[in-house]
Amino acid sequence: MIRRLYDWTMSLAAGPRAMWALALVAFVESSVFPIPPDVLMIPMILAARHRAFQIAAVATLASVLGGCLGYAIGYGFMDTVGQPILEFYGKAGKFDELAAQFNQYGGWAVLVAGVTPFPYKVITIFSGATHLSLPLFLGVSVTARALRFFIVAGLLWKFGAPIRDFIERWLGPLFTAFVVLLIGGFYALRYL
Repeated sequence: MIRRLYDWTMSLAAGPRAMWALALVAFVESSVFPIPPDVLMIPMILAARHRAFQIAAVATLASVLGGCLGYAIGYGFMDTVGQPILEFYGKAGKFDELAAQFNQYGGWAVLVAGVTPFPYKVITIFSGATHLSLPLFLGVSVTARALRFFIVAGLLWKFGAPIRDFIERWLGPLFTAFVVLLIGGFYALRYL
C-alpha cells in the first residue's frame, strides 16, 4: 500500500497542478499521510530550479497548516481519531510515558520531528493531546519545517540533479545529527 501511495505521489510532480498537489501532500503528511512532501519537492525543483524557494515556501506553509490539523486532532479528537493514527504508526503505547514530560520539552520535540525523519505527524498529535502551548507549537513548526524544506530547495537550486542522491540518502541523518548536537550543546551549557 505504501509503495502505491509513493508511486501515486511521484506521478503528481509532473502534472500541471503539481504546486497544488505539493500543498495537499505537505498538508496531509503533517497529520495523517505517510509520504513526505520531499517526494514531490525534489522532482519539481529539478524541473524548475528557478522556482525552488517558491516550492519550499508552499511546502512549509502547507505543512505547518497540516500540523495545526494534527494539533487539533490531538487536542479535540485524541480518543476517536488520534489514537487510531498513532496505532497505525506504532506509537500508541508510547503516549502515556511521553505525555508526562512532553510539555516541558515539547518545543524541542516539535523541532526534532520537524527537521528529522521522525514522523512530524506523531508530534503534532502529541502536541495537541498534551495541550502544548499553541504559539510555541506554531513558532517552532514554522522554524523547523522552513529549515528542512529551504535547505533541500537551496541544495537543489545550487547543485541540481547531482545532489539528489545525497539529499535522499544523507540529509535525514545529517539533520538528526545536527539536532542531537544542538540539544547536547544546550544541555552541556546548562549542566556543565
